[in-house]
Amino acid sequence: SGLLYDHGGFVDDILVHKVSDDHFFICVNASNQEKDFDHIESLNKFDAEVEFASRKYAQIAVQGPRALETLRKITPVDIASIRYYWFKDGEVGDMPARIARTGYTGEDGYEIYVAQQEAPQIWQELLDAGEEFGIKPCGLGCRNTLRLESKMALYGHEIHASITPLEADLAWIAKLDKGDFVGRAALLKQKEAGVKRKLIGFEMRGRGIGRDGYEVWLDGSPAGWVTSGSPSPTLNKNIGLCYLPAEHST
Repeated sequence: SGLLYDHGGFVDDILVHKVSDDHFFICVNASNQEKDFDHIESLNKFDAEVEFASRKYAQIAVQGPRALETLRKITPVDIASIRYYWFKDGEVGDMPARIARTGYTGEDGYEIYVAQQEAPQIWQELLDAGEEFGIKPCGLGCRNTLRLESKMALYGHEIHASITPLEADLAWIAKLDKGDFVGRAALLKQKEAGVKRKLIGFEMRGRGIGRDGYEVWLDGSPAGWVTSGSPSPTLNKNIGLCYLPAEHST
């Protein structure tokens, strides 16, 4: 989902897990957690209890074509039946856990929420369970390459306070027909007027890499900027994302 300002720009992109009719579990970008909490709390006109629960949890993402086979070894939960972007509560490695069929790699997989102190044990059990499949610990560099290949927007790059979901090709996470929400009026106005810039993908013809922030020129004039750029191991070429005027966004 999009956590938005009144003007339609992004506070953050988030996951909202509905635990019950009156209990929602929100996963945010870690670097934005305080800002997001303050924003949500400032808009709490419903006498709702809002808890900053970040310190209670660790999240481990198990991603890739063997994620199901790996994770099912250490949980009794029927994880195969979890629909994409849904979750189930249960146990992983005999520890209470929330298991969501989510991730930011473009691959199938799961994100596991456990108590912080239990994360090292779960981590090791996952490495042991996935050893036969060649499991490997991966950092943000790997994650960034995978999400870029899948055109998944990253906060601080493709999306930020001055970018709207319509410009970022993310209208599907801020549905205008679902009732009122913060930023809806601004998005309706932008949709009626027409989006002036759009996020598109590009590939480099040579060995160069289009780095974040590089200007993109059209017909001798600067027209936009690169939001993300990297070598793509899957495609064996250098790719990236950039913003360009809507009329040139092909």
